[in-house]
Amino acid sequence: MAATWNRSVLRTHNERLLLDRLRADGATSRAELARLTGLTKPTVSTALSRLETAGLVRQLGKVLVPGRGRSPVLYEADPSAGHALGVHIGRRWMRVALADLDGLILARRDEPNEAEDADGIIAAVAALARKVAAEADVPMDGILHTVVGGPGVIDPETRVVRYAVNLPGWGKEGVADRLEAQLGTALDLRNDADLAALGEYSAGAGQGRRLFVYLRAGTGLGGGIVVDGKLFAGAHGAAGELGYLPWGTPGPGSAELGNSRGPLEAAATADAVLAVARDKGLTDATTAKQVFDAARAGDARARAAVEEEAVRLAHGIASVAAVIDPELVVLGGGVGDNPDLLLPLIRTVLPQLTPLHPEVAASTLGDGAVLHGAVAMAVEVARELAFEKWQDAQEPEAQ
Repeated sequence: MAATWNRSVLRTHNERLLLDRLRADGATSRAELARLTGLTKPTVSTALSRLETAGLVRQLGKVLVPGRGRSPVLYEADPSAGHALGVHIGRRWMRVALADLDGLILARRDEPNEAEDADGIIAAVAALARKVAAEADVPMDGILHTVVGGPGVIDPETRVVRYAVNLPGWGKEGVADRLEAQLGTALDLRNDADLAALGEYSAGAGQGRRLFVYLRAGTGLGGGIVVDGKLFAGAHGAAGELGYLPWGTPGPGSAELGNSRGPLEAAATADAVLAVARDKGLTDATTAKQVFDAARAGDARARAAVEEEAVRLAHGIASVAAVIDPELVVLGGGVGDNPDLLLPLIRTVLPQLTPLHPEVAASTLGDGAVLHGAVAMAVEVARELAFEKWQDAQEPEAQ
């Protein structure tokens, strides 16, 4: 029995090794796989045959090699062996995308968030998920994993969301379980700024950076920290909650910040930009976007409000720099997506606040950063689940 168990474990190890290699390198021949992994050619052939039968690997075709009579067959990991769903729930928009195991987005829908409570959020996300699945011609039971990004701090044990003051109903107990039941897939809840950071690392401004921070300024203020390609969540999942950095003098209700915005969030988000602009006389502005547009057009009152916003964001970046010393801070979110106005000002103010001033750059993914990060994380989990699902089906055979 011990020998059988050892053969089974070794076989699983070899199959996983080859599948990971194909995902990392793309189309590869059996001979090249043997060279790269150190496995014998017969072992590679047997493992590839089993993986191909399982639908995890497919033959891509033959490659012509000059001077050789027999052309080697190329194999690749089959991206259609499973699918993953990424979801971004924001105060104004809901975004859902369906991807294959290569991370290729097959369908995406963006719709205004008109939900007024948790029931509305769950119903809207489930409806969007069904739409993208139908558009991609993928059955819902073909989706192996879903990652949902939204505001707040998520308790990893209970999946209860705290401090999501900008999204009514999102902190209600049981929301994750109910959404999971509606979608019919395994589901992870993640902070939106964390996922945006992951998105920027995988395909945006943070690529190749060992330690960087994503600063998301919009209707709320938050951040995500990526260290060596992995999200750093902190002891309680709250790392990167930059909105709770201090700003100004504590006011009424500051002792119960869990029920309100943090000090820097109250001072440096879209509502604050609008309030400062109105204080400076720009009374006809109704949105932060209008303030930034007016600043571009040369309005002195709007320009003064934007300068104040840059100062507040610079103070937040200076605080972060003193604690974790990032090599880069990526600025994004609805407010942050005005780098032409904000970045020159922030870069001027930072050296006046601290000698520790990291590089500050604009997000390259824009409002798609959260969704991109959600998809990337969901795909990573779905790949593992596809392999485990097949392996579980082999257990009776191995006994």
